[in-house]
Amino acid sequence: MHAVELTRFRVDPANTDAMLAARPAMLADFQADRAGFLSARLVRLPDDQWLDVVEWQTEADFQASRAKGPNLPGIAAFFATLGELVSGELGTLADLDLG
Repeated sequence: MHAVELTRFRVDPANTDAMLAARPAMLADFQADRAGFLSARLVRLPDDQWLDVVEWQTEADFQASRAKGPNLPGIAAFFATLGELVSGELGTLADLDLG
């Protein structure tokens, strides 16, 4: 069953352009280095908040990725632009069961 990581964070408005510019390299590093990484969508929310919705093949893939942290330059550059972590959750993709 696919795992879905939901991470809500704040970005200082002065860092928004840098964060968005760093995103493609972060995603490329995830594709190259993170087993089980399937996709990621970034959602802009009110009050300088963002929601990152990341889909993983399994929860174990998510946990292995989390253990690596910002180990590659693209990932580190993206993380460096972030401000406050608001929340983080992990769930399972329910609509896969509907097909």
